Amino acid sequence: MDENIKIKIEHEISRIEKLISDAKPLFDLCKTRDPDFIEISAAAQILHSFYNGVESVVILFYKNIGKKLPGDIRWHKTLFEMMFENNANGTRIFRDEIKENLNEYLLYRHYIRHSYSSEFKWSEMKPSILGIEEIWIKIKEDFEKLINKGS
Repeated sequence: MDENIKIKIEHEISRIEKLISDAKPLFDLCKTRDPDFIEISAAAQILHSFYNGVESVVILFYKNIGKKLPGDIRWHKTLFEMMFENNANGTRIFRDEIKENLNEYLLYRHYIRHSYSSEFKWSEMKPSILGIEEIWIKIKEDFEKLINKGS
């Protein structure tokens, strides 16, 4: 793996780690009671930032191997599908077991960008917020395997 790209990937991973660490008080609050409007708005921003961070790392991996990135109108969805396909080196970025869960974060990324905060529904966001730490562990493991493999 190109050393400059590796440094950028590690930086993006550290930014996601900080996001999750900084949001821990909100996650803990959401485990004990339903959040208010301000807290729901903050949770939505965390979902958005989290998925954008994951995408940023994926893009860096693909740049490292010279993979052409999607340029269509649905490029976020196309990129998502690519994350679960074998690349030219016979490796994939993510294991299949997280695909359904990670897709929820992609859907929230789109929803949050195109909605007003007053339209966010906690009942729909709750599983993604409460599951973010668990899915991050799996995502990070998959990222680390790719870094260590050098593909």
